[in-house]
Amino acid sequence: MRKSLCLALLLVALNASCKNIDGGQNPSENNNAFVGKHGFLSVKGTELVDKNGEPIVLRGVSFGWHNWWSRFYNAQTVATLKNEWKANVIRAVIGVEPEGALLSNPELAYECMTTVVDAAIYNDMYIIIDFHAHNINLDAAKAFFTQTATRYKNLPNVIYEIYNEPDYETWEEVKAYSVEIIQTIRNIAPKNIIIVGSPHWDQDIDIVAADPIIGYENLMYSLHFYAATHKEYLRNRTENAIADGLPVFVSECAGMEASGDGALDIDEWNAWIDFMERQKLSYVMWSISDKNETCSMIKDERSPVCNWTDSDLKEWGKIVKNLLKEKK
Repeated sequence: MRKSLCLALLLVALNASCKNIDGGQNPSENNNAFVGKHGFLSVKGTELVDKNGEPIVLRGVSFGWHNWWSRFYNAQTVATLKNEWKANVIRAVIGVEPEGALLSNPELAYECMTTVVDAAIYNDMYIIIDFHAHNINLDAAKAFFTQTATRYKNLPNVIYEIYNEPDYETWEEVKAYSVEIIQTIRNIAPKNIIIVGSPHWDQDIDIVAADPIIGYENLMYSLHFYAATHKEYLRNRTENAIADGLPVFVSECAGMEASGDGALDIDEWNAWIDFMERQKLSYVMWSISDKNETCSMIKDERSPVCNWTDSDLKEWGKIVKNLLKEKK
């Protein structure tokens, strides 16, 4: 009963807020703008390419879980990441399972998601809509992606990440789930990039490379790493998966331990940056939040939601900001 009620509330919330923005003017229609220049992205071999078939690397940041850090889900934060940090992609992290997340508070989830996605479109950025779950929630995912794809179906800015981090599910289970969600999206939005989750917190991409999803175009597979924990062995695994033909997108990464805390390993982080740039992998760094942990880029809850000075940022936030400005 609770599950059915949650899904009913989700559908009501999505439909209530779902205004068609397809026909409106937006910066992407300016040919000198970033999305205006690169347009709908696609997958060519193992590479992400733009509308002209040229390889493109997206670099940006991930928001924290919307249910805990909703204060950052606003247009001012997005504009700061575009204009001051020079990010060309951001990731809207729509938490699914914890209290206050999508299943128990769909109204907040959809409000946060649409606010950030609409702001990214206005600011001419690519935007990943991340269904941030650790377990399979098939019915909720179908409802969520039906509504989001319907709202944004004609826009090149949107990338769909359909399963954040499978933890203990097998690839067979993840693959079956993914095919259903891919079909749900493709019935509405036939061209946008879809990022598919990999088992074991997005690290077992070797298993995925041996048995990828077939029959659909413009699929990529997520790799997540935290440099102080995941080192050369995971780079080697990634390189082998790419050599086997797997298109990889690093939708979450950072320089500390996999817990999100602990000391930064700058040497390993730089090794990862060199590797991703050499492989032309797009990457999104975790996260715009103010939790007392190393990976939260904003110092604390007293810090503003935008226009941060260095005194508002943790060491990790300053590293990410400087990197994005260097690579712009």
